[in-house]
Parts: sequence; C-alpha cells; structure tokens
Amino acid sequence: MPEAGPQETTGRSGGGGLTPKSIAIWGAVALVGAVGWGVLALSRGEEISAAWLLAAALGSYAIGYRFYARFIAERVLKVDKTRATPAERLDNGVDFHPTDRRVLFGHHFAAVAGAGPLVGPVLASQMGYLPGTIWIVAGVIFAGAVQDMVTLFFSTRRNGRSLGQMARDEIGPVGGAAALVAVFMIMIILLAVLALVIVNALADSPWGVFSIGMTIPIALFMGFYLRVLRPGRITEVSLIGVALLLLAIIAGGWVAESSFADVFTLDKETLVIWMVGYGFLASVLPVWMLLAPRDYLSTFMKVGTIGLLAVGVVIAMPTLKMPAVTDFASRGDGPVFAGSMFPFVFITIACGALSGFHALVSSGTTPKMIQKETQVRVIGYGAMLTESFVAIMAVIAACIIEPGLFFAVNAPSGRIGTTALEASQAIGGLGFSITPDALTQAAKDIGETSLLSRTGGAPTFALGMSEIFSSVVGGTAMKAFWYHFAIMFEALFILTTVDAGTRVGRFMLQDTLGNVHKSFKDVSWKPGVWFASAIVVGGWGYFLWVGVSDPLGGINQLFPLFGIANQLLAAVALAVCTTLLVKSGRLKWAWVTAVPLAWDVAVTLTASYQKIFSDDAAIGFFAQRDKYLAGIDAGKVLKPAKNMDQMHTVVTNATVDGVLSAVFAVLIVIVLLDAARTCLKAVRDPQSTTLSEVPWTESKIIAPAGLIPTAAEKAELAAAGLDTGGGRVKEKEPVT
Repeated sequence: MPEAGPQETTGRSGGGGLTPKSIAIWGAVALVGAVGWGVLALSRGEEISAAWLLAAALGSYAIGYRFYARFIAERVLKVDKTRATPAERLDNGVDFHPTDRRVLFGHHFAAVAGAGPLVGPVLASQMGYLPGTIWIVAGVIFAGAVQDMVTLFFSTRRNGRSLGQMARDEIGPVGGAAALVAVFMIMIILLAVLALVIVNALADSPWGVFSIGMTIPIALFMGFYLRVLRPGRITEVSLIGVALLLLAIIAGGWVAESSFADVFTLDKETLVIWMVGYGFLASVLPVWMLLAPRDYLSTFMKVGTIGLLAVGVVIAMPTLKMPAVTDFASRGDGPVFAGSMFPFVFITIACGALSGFHALVSSGTTPKMIQKETQVRVIGYGAMLTESFVAIMAVIAACIIEPGLFFAVNAPSGRIGTTALEASQAIGGLGFSITPDALTQAAKDIGETSLLSRTGGAPTFALGMSEIFSSVVGGTAMKAFWYHFAIMFEALFILTTVDAGTRVGRFMLQDTLGNVHKSFKDVSWKPGVWFASAIVVGGWGYFLWVGVSDPLGGINQLFPLFGIANQLLAAVALAVCTTLLVKSGRLKWAWVTAVPLAWDVAVTLTASYQKIFSDDAAIGFFAQRDKYLAGIDAGKVLKPAKNMDQMHTVVTNATVDGVLSAVFAVLIVIVLLDAARTCLKAVRDPQSTTLSEVPWTESKIIAPAGLIPTAAEKAELAAAGLDTGGGRVKEKEPVT
C-alpha cells in the first residue's frame, strides 16, 4: 500500500535540469575529485600532499549531495513540501517545535558528530591512509548519509517515532521487541563511552572546563533571544553567539593562568556528577531553550575549526607520511588494534562513514523539529557529509605525522614499553623508526612530559592539528597552544552528542513504555519525561562512574563493544528503512538501503563472529578469557592486570563482552529475519500491508529546502511576507 497522499509528488526541491553553465561547473567539480583519487591511487610509496586527499573527498561529497541525495529525496522518497511535519502539527514548545533549518542543521550535526569522526579514523590509520579514506567517502555517500536521511524522512511521517518503536510498528512484535531491547542497550553503552572520552579530556583542565561550561549560559541566552527578544533573527543571534563563544575560549586561557584555576580544575568523579546533572537538564528542558541553541553554537566551533584546518592543509601542503597501505592491513597484528583490514577498518571507522547512533538522532530530536519534509536532504544527508569531512581531516591529522610517532602515541605501553628508549626499539621492530630524542622533543614541543601510549585517538588528532596550525600561524612556539586548543575542541565536539543522545534515549524509553502505559506515548508528559530521563542518565552515569573509579570496570568493561554495537545499530536502521520502502510501494527503489544493509550485515556479523570464536586472544573475547584463566592457574599476572584481583576482573570482562556480542548478534539476526518476512509478505500481498504513517495534513509553513534559498523560494517567501528563515503563513483577515 503506497504511502498517503496525491500531493506527495509535489515536493520537488526545484532547480530544473542542467544548463550548459551548470554542466561546466559540475564537470569541473567531478574533475577535481577524479584527479584527487587518481593521485592517491597511483602513488607508489612516494610522499604526496594531503591536499590531494582533501580534493578527492570534497569533489566526491559535492557530486553525491547534488545528484545522489537529490535523486533519493525526489524520486525515491518523494518529499512533499505541502505536508505538515510533526513539529508543525504537534508544536508544544517543549519537544515539538518548528525550528529554522540553519539552527536545526547545527543541532543535528552537533548531535551526531561525537567522538567517532575524530577517533575512529585516527586508529584505523594504522592500516594506512587509503583504506580508511575510501570507506569514509564511499561509505558516507552510499550508506551513512542515506541511512540518516531516509530514517529522518520515515520518522517525520510517524510523529517522530523512535527507531525501536518504528521497528515494532512496521516489522512486527518479534523483530520489534528484539530491536527495542538491542537499541536501548546499545544506546546506553554508546553514551557512556562518549561521556568517558569527555571526562578524560576535561579532567584537571581549567581552560576546557571553563570554556565548555560557558557554552551553557550562552546557549540559554540565545534560546531566549530567538524565542522572546528577537524571534527569527538568526543572523543577529549567530553573530552574538559566535562572539561570546570566542570570548569564552580566550577567557578560558586567562582563567587557567589565574587564581580561579583551582575552581575549574575538576577531578574525574566530580566531572561525572556535573555531566549527569547537565544530561538530565538538557533532556527535560524545552528543546528551544538549551539543546538546539547550544548545538547550533557548537557547530560554529566545530565546522569553523575543521574548515580552518582544511585551509591550513591547502596553505601548508603537508605530506602524508603514513604509507597508503601498511603491512598490518593483511597481517592483522597491528599494535593499535588487532584484526585484519576486513572487517575491522569498517568497524573502527563508524561515525564519518556509517553510524547507527545517527539513526537514533534522526528518529529522536530532529524529526520533532524539522519545518518541512523537503529539508531532510540538507539536514539528514548534508549534516552527515559534514561529519564525514571531519573524519577525513582526522585521517590527514594522523597521517601527516611520522609513522614512528603515530605508533608511539597509539600503541599500548604493554607493546612498546614506558620509556623513550624502549618505545624507540619496539617501534623499530614494527618496521618504522624514531629516535628517543625525537620522542622526547615531540612531547616537549606541545608542553607535555610524554606522548607515549596516549591511546584513544584524540591526542593524535590534536597532535596533527597542532602540526598543521603551527605551520601556518606561530611556528613551533605555538604548537603547545594549538595542541591544548585541539584537546578542548574535541571535548566540546563530543559533549553535544551526549546531551542530545540523552534526550533521544528518553524518547526511545518513553516510546517503549508507551506500549505498556499509554501516557508515556506523549513524549512531553512531564512525569514520563522526568522518569525516563532519570533512567537514561542513571544508566550511562552508573557505567561512567564505575569506569572512572576502576580502570577495568564500568564502561571500560564494555568499551570493546563500542564499534560493533554501533554498526549493528546501523543494521537495525537500514533494515527498518528497507522494510518501509517495500511496504510503501517503493520496491524498485529498495536497493537504496538494501545494498548498504547487506554490506553492513556482512561486516558486522563477520566481526562479531571473530570476536566470539577467534582463538587469537588479541581478537576473541573467549580466547582472551582462556588466556587469563591459564595465567591465574599458573599464578602469573598478565598485562593490563596488575594483581590477581585484576586478573579475575579481566576474565569477567572478557566473558561479559563475549556473551553480549553473541546476544547483540542474535537480536540483530532476529530483526533481519522478521524484516525479510515482512517484506516478502508485502510483495506477495500488497493489499494486506498496513503502515503506521499519520494522515496527510496541509502545511501552513513556508520555508526553504536548503540552507540558501533558491530564487523561486525567495519569491515565494516574499509573496508571503516572510524573511529567509520562513515561517507560518499569516491567515488573511476576513473582509468586513
């Protein structure tokens, strides 16, 4: 049964066919991308400029957005600009609120762009710059951005229902129940992992704590400015917000050097308490008051910094020091993470190419705020391309530093030792070289005592970022400043994912509880809001608290599940989208999500199988358990454990991770099988198909589809007496 409405074919975003001028422009864009890819593919061991990697990515993004995203929006989804969105129909000023597409783009990008695009590409660079780059660019164009846009579209047509609830409504009670359980469990793990990265970045950093803390009152001011003082004045509030943000960053440096530094120097436990409190408030306050303006504000910092980093690459023209493909890609014994290129590069690089977490935001906050269906392209597809660009900059940052330094920073101490001499010798054994003096000097240049085993990816990104910026501004003398600026930037980058993720988790839990108690189906019902928010922050807060208290406990126990769990979540989202394409009469277009679904399932289930059944203790959870059990029997203490108690903890962790990996894989297989059954039924008997889509309602809002209005959109807005922000059409007064 096709989705509702004869009007659904009227949603073309405009623009007509290609003119000779546009053909020339897009031909030039394609040529830039093709030349970039050609240089990367044809290099044979020589160092090449990172600018070619930049050209390949940007050219591909532009072509993907202009042609493929438009094809999906207009031909596959048939977005309808005459159809009212949930934000318009259910506007209550709390969760449902029509939001200017520029602010919403900022919110969506900030919400989805967390640790992944900064960390994953850095870690995957141990395989060389080429595998990660190909997956980031191809993955986002054909999988990640498609998932985000299509999920956002279908959720918008279902009153902003969460991913798990859509699975239950559209796939069936069995697959839906499996999806609800898997999605919520994975959500808590993802949020706790992201929060841990922030805590580690901000601990004992008065500059970072002050600057990031100030974004909260600035965001509150911006929210009230747009809501009460100067409604619709996006340009005004943007300029004010950016000015205040820059002042907060500069003032953070002053505070760090002042007598107030102790006030903002917080230990990890204190930061956990503050973060849990902030996460709760961000989840329950009206979305226009804190969450949307803070994410919008953060986007200026994120996109601005990454944009300047790209400019720095063009000016400084640094060369890629890392080989295109290293031997670790085939051997699978890399010091950063174990496993061969397939499937583990695709698991390590999640955000930036394909991330299941994005589907939670696309079916969480964003569909409750979007003004027009026609905006799903710029917000869903466009924001994901922007995040992918961040991932490309992370690859560049990791690969312009010497490989010896890269492995010294990212390899664990158990692999390279704890002194510069030990690390130099160990890295030589890996096939790369760096002297002890060079290691010591690299740390001294950025104001650190040591860079050895600063694992996790974030320090490496900061190191590469300082290398690029200092080449343009300040030289070696400014490296320390740029390094610590980058660390603070990363913390800001990730925090916006935690607060939005908590709100999304609250929506998800309320949708689930609504199946038992109908009051929870109203996601703005205050008792439900407070209860669900408390459960979500309590869940990730508990794992975070234990994690910062015990190096082997809490979220540290579940951290190894992060990559696979995130990609399994993407499988749920793509399965739901494929099912909805089939059920809504779009069978001939179902390949748009079915092809990336097949790839994601092949990658993640292969990785899950290896993590469960591999007899290599560096890969398999149960093999690791057996190794440490043998150590306990022999009375030996194996790293990272420092005593017998920790040996037992490692055994417990490996067992829990192995069992959860199996549980997640089984749940996803159940979802996939039930989705296949539902699709087959819809193909065989279309008349029996039912959809949970809400009926078509005429929209009274006029707003551009993209960030920049077309000439036709400007004329339509002017005729309605509206500015470029758009808004509700004023009712004509009756003639008396």
